[in-house]
Amino acid sequence: MAVVVWIGHNWSNVVQTPFYRPALPADPDDAVREVAIAASKREHGIFRYASLIVLTTGLFMLWRRGDVVDALTLTGPSAILGAGIWVAIIMLLNLWGVLWPHQKKVLGFVQATRDERLACTRITFLSSRINTVLATAAIVLMIAGAHAAV
Repeated sequence: MAVVVWIGHNWSNVVQTPFYRPALPADPDDAVREVAIAASKREHGIFRYASLIVLTTGLFMLWRRGDVVDALTLTGPSAILGAGIWVAIIMLLNLWGVLWPHQKKVLGFVQATRDERLACTRITFLSSRINTVLATAAIVLMIAGAHAAV
């Protein structure tokens, strides 16, 4: 389920915003703003934590099989799965280290000037697109590795 949330959020973002538009969310009334912020925090929180669940679950399943070392070192029959895991780790680092800190400024969760918020829109757009492309590679590698495509 977490994979569907994580990957699905990436793809729905591409469908909803196919091209970069340097726009900020309009500043709504205080009552509407509080509801919007709460909803955005919940949505982004579910998305971010789904990424951790996916990676942790995958590593746990490999550990139970005794293949985690082979996968992470890209050796043996688990090398393809390991490549998918490394792609997922890059996606997770991009999400938590690049996308989320800038997205907080865009959405107004963190204080930032208007110019800084506009600059962050471009960074979040590109970071999101990178994760979408990497999601495709991760899915292909994980499916191929799980079905013994050597």
